[in-house]
Amino acid sequence: MTARLATQQSSYLRSAKDQPVHWYPWSDEAFARARREARPILLDIGAVWCHWCHVMDHESYEDPEIAELLNRDWVCIKVDRDERPDVDARYQRAVQALTGQGGWPLTAFLTPDGDVFYGGTYFPPDGKHGRPGFRAVLTELARLYREDPERVARQAGEIAGRLRAARTEATQGSLSPEVLAEAADHMARQFDFRHGGFGAQPKFPHPGACDFLLNRWFDTRQTWQWEIVERTLSGMARGGIRDHVGGGFHRYAVDARWIVPHFEKMLYDNSELLRAYVHAAGAAAAPAPAAPSPPGDAGQLYTEVIDGIVRWVSEVMSDPAGGYHASQDADVGPDDDGDYFTWTPDEARAVVAPDEFEALTRHYDIDEAGEMHHHAGKNVLWIRQPPEAIAAAMQRTPEDVERLLAAGRAKLKRARDARPTPFVDRTLYTGWNAMMASAMLEAAAFLDRPDLERHALATLERLFREAAAPDLAGGMRHAPGSDVDGILDDQVQAAAAALDAYEATGDDAWQDRAGRLMELVWRDYRADDGGLRDTARGRGGVGFLAHELTPAQDAPTPSPNGVAGIVIARLAAHAGDERWSERCRALLDAFAGGLAELSVFGATLLRAADWALMPLTHVVVVGEDDEATMRLHRAARAAFRPRKVLTRLAPDATSRNRLPPVLQAMLDGAAPRAYVCAGTQCAAPMTAPDALTRTLATFGLGN
Repeated sequence: MTARLATQQSSYLRSAKDQPVHWYPWSDEAFARARREARPILLDIGAVWCHWCHVMDHESYEDPEIAELLNRDWVCIKVDRDERPDVDARYQRAVQALTGQGGWPLTAFLTPDGDVFYGGTYFPPDGKHGRPGFRAVLTELARLYREDPERVARQAGEIAGRLRAARTEATQGSLSPEVLAEAADHMARQFDFRHGGFGAQPKFPHPGACDFLLNRWFDTRQTWQWEIVERTLSGMARGGIRDHVGGGFHRYAVDARWIVPHFEKMLYDNSELLRAYVHAAGAAAAPAPAAPSPPGDAGQLYTEVIDGIVRWVSEVMSDPAGGYHASQDADVGPDDDGDYFTWTPDEARAVVAPDEFEALTRHYDIDEAGEMHHHAGKNVLWIRQPPEAIAAAMQRTPEDVERLLAAGRAKLKRARDARPTPFVDRTLYTGWNAMMASAMLEAAAFLDRPDLERHALATLERLFREAAAPDLAGGMRHAPGSDVDGILDDQVQAAAAALDAYEATGDDAWQDRAGRLMELVWRDYRADDGGLRDTARGRGGVGFLAHELTPAQDAPTPSPNGVAGIVIARLAAHAGDERWSERCRALLDAFAGGLAELSVFGATLLRAADWALMPLTHVVVVGEDDEATMRLHRAARAAFRPRKVLTRLAPDATSRNRLPPVLQAMLDGAAPRAYVCAGTQCAAPMTAPDALTRTLATFGLGN
């Protein structure tokens, strides 16, 4: 029985291979056995990074008595939600329709055909925290399945009907600029003015909403839009959701103040946060335009955050051959809760000098009364006092305090590195790798770090070599070596990253890859409602996999329909092909009727609408592969400008015929040169990087 999981690619499934439960992976075999023996199915969906999944594994699935109940009455299936996002998406919706709540672990009870008749998330073995006990639930549901099959069938049929009714998040309408303003207003009503972010608690980052509002601020210069972005990004940067010692961000905060996180770190969260901080840092550092510039001085803090994410990804999450690992666990054992990342005063005092300890305790709120419920002395590091206030209290200069903090952090990191380290899932998921490669290309330009760019491009080359079907005829698999394919996320994120690689290198092969992937998406993923299905047409499968879903929301990764809209809009601009413009509008019209109300949860679709509705900025850098041209190209890439379409050309490039006619007319053969056209206006050609940076920050605003 254990051999079924021992040979699986998923780290999460392999971690359960020694449990006494007779697990199956998601497979036709498991459903066939359930039908043959007329048994119900216990479906457990979790992840290797998930704290409560580990708790339930330890408390219940490793318990011989509970395993005996499961093996006697149920066919048991264990699913890794990272490996099978298609399975997770459908059963999350089904359990949410039943209970109003989802999450991981997801515990669903199915008929042999895969229909849900009961479900929940974490079940303690004997009942606590106001939750029913797992033993009692298993016993009662098995009895109900045997003795009252009509009731089970009725409940299962009702839930399946709700899932079919909710298969699409698309609401047809006609896209208009008013949608952007209405959506920004909706976001403002959800904004937490005191702590930043959206909603109360738990508090999730929503980097896509920050990007959308940053674009709106650039276009409208309404200060409140910048303030929402600044308070949100600064609140997270100062909070415990950020790892101040090792860099990067944890998945979310359980409180409204961003202090106490769920400690797992996800590649996809950090990719989108890296991108948002790069954009905000670029906006904060840009030369002041005629309209009001961003208030406050957040640029230095944002750059520190960017450096931290890049450092964590490079040290912990990067494969030297190209590729980024999927996640880092929160814990090292079932009784742990972020102990690797937190500190008692004695632990900190033991590894730093006395004056460093005083500065650290004031800065990061290291106190005898910590924030962790399971260990009262454990402290989450968050910024309570700035260096200036600490300097006054310690009678030192702010520069001295900065040096003490830097030295103390380095010592804390060395001590933390010696602790048992939370598990890193080294799976190279295609969509997530593409997201991080894109973000790293942007960070490389902003920080002037060619090493980051080389690794990001090597990652994309590896994906297109090891996870792509020959000639991209079948698109991208979910990971190199995976037998899971036909996932929309993987196709559109790989296409988006290929376009970013094209803008970074000027190599037409990358644009060709993006175009071929999106042609496949348009052919194989179109749904009847005009949106894109999350899986390829005709892919099917057992259980709820036959149900069609058209996702609009960013949950938890950016909406693939939104990403597709952005990629298609960019292809239209780069290729000069009206077909792409028509497709972009058709896709976005499928969601336009409910787009504004989606607010922060529809931020990626709103960014796509922004691309479709607002003027684009075309930037063309012409020159040979010399240093002067490279400096212009780096300046063009690093400057913040919404809806920027960057093309790099050799002086004799034949591909210039894809440019807008007004730009074609301006190219005079001189090199190196940079050309900028915003909407219908064009600036004079430039040869200096500083002039290009200033032009991208100011040109065309207020007109």
